Amino acid sequence: MNYQSELEKILAKDSEQGKTVLLHSCCAPCSSYVLTYLRQYFRVTVFYFNPNITADTEYYKRVEEQKRLIARLNEDREGYAIECIEGDYEPASFLELVKGYEDCPEGGERCKLCFRQRLEATALLAKAQEFDYFATTLTVSPLKNATVLNELGLALAEEYDVSYLVSDFKKKDGYKTSIELSKKYDLYRQDYCGCAFSKAERERQKKAD
Repeated sequence: MNYQSELEKILAKDSEQGKTVLLHSCCAPCSSYVLTYLRQYFRVTVFYFNPNITADTEYYKRVEEQKRLIARLNEDREGYAIECIEGDYEPASFLELVKGYEDCPEGGERCKLCFRQRLEATALLAKAQEFDYFATTLTVSPLKNATVLNELGLALAEEYDVSYLVSDFKKKDGYKTSIELSKKYDLYRQDYCGCAFSKAERERQKKAD
């Protein structure tokens, strides 16, 4: 399935204009393009829930950067205002979830468990607060498998009876635009996903280079 084309079909419907989306965000840089794009059509609330960020100093740095970006975008007033909900920071739950998968490579089973934890929390909150859709910024990254993410989102949508907004935000220069917006807003960018395992893998890659 071409998820970007499916998203564009939804956005083209006048009946969707102004509906609400609970958008799981992994970080400010990845959310930059997604927010500027979706806010032209939807009332977006960012849900910052990332227990995979195992270092608390890193977590708090990233969440404050997310809030700063939202404030700047709201100052620009180029679309619907953006709201933000910060979820509980519970890295112990992530570490318990991925026990036995610590040595999996990036993109493997550990990551799939992590995706599900974050998307399931988003789906549950979207259902509880009666959002029209839930979605995630994760598909903007060229390192994340959009098919895996969308299949997971659609399965959770069926499980919890709440609509999932399919996406492949990296398409149509989405990832490239996120880089440009990160420079424009001087956003803190990191070179690993968030957990200690992805950080260690990234350090190994840099040494090999």
